[in-house]
Amino acid sequence: MKLKLSVLDQSVGVVGRAQDQIIRQTVELAQSCEAMGYNRFWVSEHHSHPGILGTAPEILMAAIAMKTTRIRIGSAGVMLPHYAALKVAEQFRVLDALAPGRIDIGLGRAPGSDRKTAQLLNPNQFASDQFPQQILELKAWLSGTPLPAGHPGHGVFAYPQSETCPQIWVLGSSDYGAQLAAHFGLPYAFAHFITDGQGADQAMGLYHDGFKPSGTLAKPHATLCVWALVAETQQEALKQFSSRARFKMDRNYGTISPLMTAQAAHESFRPEEMGALQQLQQKAIVGDPKEVGDRLRGLAERFGLDEIVVITWAHEPEVQQRSYALLAQELGLSPLSAESPLAAKGESQEAVAVA
Repeated sequence: MKLKLSVLDQSVGVVGRAQDQIIRQTVELAQSCEAMGYNRFWVSEHHSHPGILGTAPEILMAAIAMKTTRIRIGSAGVMLPHYAALKVAEQFRVLDALAPGRIDIGLGRAPGSDRKTAQLLNPNQFASDQFPQQILELKAWLSGTPLPAGHPGHGVFAYPQSETCPQIWVLGSSDYGAQLAAHFGLPYAFAHFITDGQGADQAMGLYHDGFKPSGTLAKPHATLCVWALVAETQQEALKQFSSRARFKMDRNYGTISPLMTAQAAHESFRPEEMGALQQLQQKAIVGDPKEVGDRLRGLAERFGLDEIVVITWAHEPEVQQRSYALLAQELGLSPLSAESPLAAKGESQEAVAVA
């Protein structure tokens, strides 16, 4: 089975570029990734974060829906404890009306911010953990299934309704999300990019072993969200990776700021930081197309996956798009169209079937 590829974009802030421009670039990237043959395009939710600017995935998804025709569009995720499940259901029913049968709703329970910001988003969310109950309510409202008598939402429906329905995913980087997805019979996405893969084996094992078939999913369906960067050569890929490496090292020092240029980041590393930099490089999925492609194929085989979601940070949007284009070529996605980065350079493409 051919491995499908999808994209997670976080609208990462970068030095020297206006924040509103970053949001528009996410929409442009979604269009490019659709042309390259990617299966899904997910956007994230973070708050009061100077380095990650995607605060409202449902609004960004609507913009992407109006600029695309085939690719699935999703959230990775909606931090459900911040919101009323009914309102989220209404938002995603509207999205499904705009892009019928193309909407994914990835659900997370992490704050996506610091505790103070999370409290401001929803002052009552720390009273109790209602995340499992919220998922059940959301599932009912998205599908149009009446809530039982005695439930406060009995007789209340989320509109507009139609023949299609958003697909719910549970997101996680620990055992909790895996077990919850398995119990409810929902698809599961493990945030490999957050943990550098730590805990993936256990979470995936718990998901598959505990999976209970549901009315919407007969057998387990899981994916990994993996950070990766591709360039023509490993040397160039490692140079571009310097921006993310600098960000991660600064974050460990307690500083969060927009992404530096690769050159500025490369020049910023002090002698005493070289050991930590080498460790980050060794863990990262970074390199030429074959090297990264082999790493992703290996992960897919190890976890029995038919799809992997890739997240790529780069200071320059051209570097990010080029990375996705090279990866699409390596994994044999659909032929690149005239507006794609590779085709624009006049490079030949072998015609292959859509994954």
